[in-house]
Amino acid sequence: MANKYTRTIVAEKLEELNRLQEACPGASERQLIEIIGIPRGTLRHWQERQENIDTDPDVVAFFASPAGVAFLHRLVLAVHFVTSFLGSGGVRLVCTFLELSGLAQFIASSYSPQRKVSVEMEKQICAFEKEEDARLATEMKPKQICVAQDETEHERSCLVAIEPVSNYILLEKYAANRQAETWSKEMSEAVAGKPIEIVQSTSDEGRGITSHVKNGLGVHHAPDVFHVQQEVSRATSGSLAGKIRQAEKEVERAAQKVKKQEAVKTKYYAQKQRLGRPPSFDKRIENAKQEKKQATENLVMRQEQQERARKANKNISGVYHPYNLQTGEMQEMETVDKALQAQFKELETIVAETGLRESSQQRIEKARRVVVGMVATIAFFWLMVTAKIEALELAEETEKLVFEKLLPAYYLSIVAKKTKDIAQREQLKQKSEEFIAVVRNIDSPIRRLSVAEQETLDTVAWECVHLFQPSSSCVEGRNGQLALRHHALHRLSDRKLNALKVVHNFQLRRRDGTTAAERFFGKAPKELFSYLLVRIDLPGFPAKKRPHIEQKISLFTPENVCLA
Repeated sequence: MANKYTRTIVAEKLEELNRLQEACPGASERQLIEIIGIPRGTLRHWQERQENIDTDPDVVAFFASPAGVAFLHRLVLAVHFVTSFLGSGGVRLVCTFLELSGLAQFIASSYSPQRKVSVEMEKQICAFEKEEDARLATEMKPKQICVAQDETEHERSCLVAIEPVSNYILLEKYAANRQAETWSKEMSEAVAGKPIEIVQSTSDEGRGITSHVKNGLGVHHAPDVFHVQQEVSRATSGSLAGKIRQAEKEVERAAQKVKKQEAVKTKYYAQKQRLGRPPSFDKRIENAKQEKKQATENLVMRQEQQERARKANKNISGVYHPYNLQTGEMQEMETVDKALQAQFKELETIVAETGLRESSQQRIEKARRVVVGMVATIAFFWLMVTAKIEALELAEETEKLVFEKLLPAYYLSIVAKKTKDIAQREQLKQKSEEFIAVVRNIDSPIRRLSVAEQETLDTVAWECVHLFQPSSSCVEGRNGQLALRHHALHRLSDRKLNALKVVHNFQLRRRDGTTAAERFFGKAPKELFSYLLVRIDLPGFPAKKRPHIEQKISLFTPENVCLA
């Protein structure tokens, strides 16, 4: 049977008793406790418990007050929330915190009661998601989205699907396998009740996931350029690095040979000269220097080949864009195809020049086969964008400005935020600002639209540029986070995994202060931690310390052994 006197009720009753004692100084304790409605034995127990706390009386008085109990409640739940759900710690760290902070005198700090708090927090976090998803979905405007999908392995297969624009996790769940049927079943449950239409999925080339996208979702599958570049890197990086190490050793051996020949010459002339013609030391030294020169040239060539391979691999993602990153001009599928084929031709040339193994050639060929899907993604992008812009029924002049200035301005600004190259970032920002200046010019046909029409055009333009999703990097990052948690905890239960997903969607915030759920649904959700405060109680008071029972003395200790 649950205790009817919670921590808050106890604090309120004691505070009420203190107020009555001050207001009625002549009243007896029996009369006062009849007014507040508690048994006298219960009051004695509460008072005795406070008197036995070995710390500052002012601290005891604070934590016995309603304000102190509320503070302790928030503090303990915050420690659990931050340690176990924002961080990768566990219940035992919470117990240690309570002991070191001295709060163990006011709250049970052993593993069992704190474990109950953690379990209840997991349950309430999952309940919060069900309530908020249902509420926000009813108020959400219908929209088309792209998803990024991938699989990660812990003790079981974990299926992950994220909407990359908002970074909202639609699906993160352990499954029995990674087959297409399993993917389709879990995705249908994940999007049920939400007014969304998935139009594209970005993932690797796994058979199960691609079959699910094409047959289960029935949408376009966009290859993940990261996996293409990873395959190219596996084909060239290790082998070319090995060639360079071999060339460096050859340079070192040649340099040692030169030193050796010079030392022999010095030693010969330092001794007494023999009769006859001396050996041709200069010719030997010259030959050794020529070998060193050739070895050095070979090393430089290997290094140049490695740099060419790196540049070609990097350019695969550099040219794979619907807009040219240098000029901002539109790139049709033929242009992108030609640029991608040029990079693979360069890679194949390097493989032939360096004489890499057949496995390297096969990896390059495997990566090259994905180019068909990449080019198809460019075509799909322009098909979708054209349909969305034409649906606005703009004037020809205005539509041309949208395609040539507004869309590339927004697209270049998105790429600028993602690039790590500072110089390229500034170049992209500058080009984007130039296009925006043209759009905002007083003579721009877009400025002649009404305010409502401009807002609609702006919304559609942002939706259009986000239709191009060349990578599932958001999922790869999430998989990395899960791997770290799994490494620390060794196992994640289904409920804990779901709770971590909810925290990601409803608690973590970007610099602009928005959560993934707010960006996805278009409306701010309720505060998760406030929801938990209302529904999770504090653990009880610490147990009364029992007398220490000394361990029995063994009959075989030195003190009890009788020597004959």
